[in-house]
Amino acid sequence: MKIINVILSGGVGSRLWPLSRKSKPKQYLPLFDGKSLFELAVERNKEVCTDLCIVGGIDNYALSRQILKKLNVQRFGEIVEACPRNTAAAIAFSAFEANPEDILLVTPSDQLIKNDALYYSALETAIDLAKNNHIVTFGLQPKHPETGFGYIEYKGNEVISFREKPSRELAESFVASGNFLWNSGMFCFKAGVFLEELEKLEPELYGASHRAFFKKNGVYLNELLSMEIPSISVDYAVMEKTDKIKVVPSFFDWSDMGSFQAIYDFVPDNDSRKSAGNLSLNSSKLVEFVGVDNIILVETEDAILVLNKNNAQDVKKVYERLEIENPKYLR
Repeated sequence: MKIINVILSGGVGSRLWPLSRKSKPKQYLPLFDGKSLFELAVERNKEVCTDLCIVGGIDNYALSRQILKKLNVQRFGEIVEACPRNTAAAIAFSAFEANPEDILLVTPSDQLIKNDALYYSALETAIDLAKNNHIVTFGLQPKHPETGFGYIEYKGNEVISFREKPSRELAESFVASGNFLWNSGMFCFKAGVFLEELEKLEPELYGASHRAFFKKNGVYLNELLSMEIPSISVDYAVMEKTDKIKVVPSFFDWSDMGSFQAIYDFVPDNDSRKSAGNLSLNSSKLVEFVGVDNIILVETEDAILVLNKNNAQDVKKVYERLEIENPKYLR
């Protein structure tokens, strides 16, 4: 039995535009002491996992390969998606690649996690549950009433319910109750158990994913067959429906690094880029903030973004508008 770290690396990081672009999404940006989130994920999970499988997109798989070469990782599995079909299909591909009894530790490539005893303890608990044919998700202790995450209502290792991204008022009630965890997007299960549940719960998605995977050309999936796969998240497809679900309440330091608010929180208060609650990023110029607070300024060669950090989730709307009106700024 292998323990395989499946790293999902196909995201575009739309809420970190203009730093994150289609040609170099956020998970490959060397923002963390010269390292990228993808690089940190590979290093972190090799302590527990025996094997590595990267599921990425046609636009960025070469970036993954460059980092793996830098890390001298010579043996790894790879699946290159022709087009994004969401997380249920991406995880199905990695499960088809594995043996049924292999345990998959599925982790996004864009999370910042402190490598400490709490993290590895949570992994050990999840692996033990997975060995007993459970499908395991990781729930994080909420730090604040975040509206950009899904929540898991729980008791012990039992999942009572999944809740979608809530309103501010609802998020505050979730955190106050002490019965809810942030949905981390990390999972652990046997490959065969996951595929059995996927086939039972989403037979159309299972069948289309199966056809696309077993007719791939080497590591490359066929675009026409891929387009036939329903685009559904693994939460909707399996996690919210299966009776095999368990949750590991987790207390390690974690951030999905999905917004400029998260970047602001990561940057130390004594960093010269921070000033009176404001932050400048990626600018070679002197930036002074006068009479404003909660402002983040982001500069690239061709774009400047200025936002109130309380509206960090809304950057995705800018990305979506540019995709229609001016896609050259997304490349």
